[in-house]
Amino acid sequence: STVVAIGLAILVTRDAGAEFLPLSRSLANVGQTFPPVAVLAIAVPLLGFGTAPTLVALFLYGLLPIFENALTGLTTLPPTVIEAARGMGMTGSQRLWSVELPLSMPVMLAGIRLSAVIALSTATIGSTVAASTLGEVIIAGLLTSNVAFILQGGLVVGVLAVLIYDGLSGIERMLTRRMQGTA
Repeated sequence: STVVAIGLAILVTRDAGAEFLPLSRSLANVGQTFPPVAVLAIAVPLLGFGTAPTLVALFLYGLLPIFENALTGLTTLPPTVIEAARGMGMTGSQRLWSVELPLSMPVMLAGIRLSAVIALSTATIGSTVAASTLGEVIIAGLLTSNVAFILQGGLVVGVLAVLIYDGLSGIERMLTRRMQGTA
């Protein structure tokens, strides 16, 4: 999701790809429009049971937060910074890699953080289509009315979500401080 979403954001923020913004936004929104369970229901007949339909659902569900944050990061850069890079003789590619992406990285990382937490939480439903996920314990608990299994699975997923969120938040803060230090 990260590679596709950031790639689309880069494409639509260039002059040559600006006309694809509405289409890219619609594609990113599709993932959030259909609940993951519906995507699984559609994907299982096409891909079979197991990991593949779960990965499709997680891929689609992760696009929107990353795409929108990457788009925001790339379109809200100070025009003076871009103009200064242009004035230094940087090519479009040099501006993208040396100026735009580094400056927009904290905002992009916020979208990646949100997407990662959503993916972890959503991945548990993959167990309903025979994917090996942390949801296996939760599903086993639901099938056997075992509250301990349900709580155990839920707590593990919750703790992992908090750890991922906090870890990526720390990286985001570090990047923000680094960018402020170089400005």
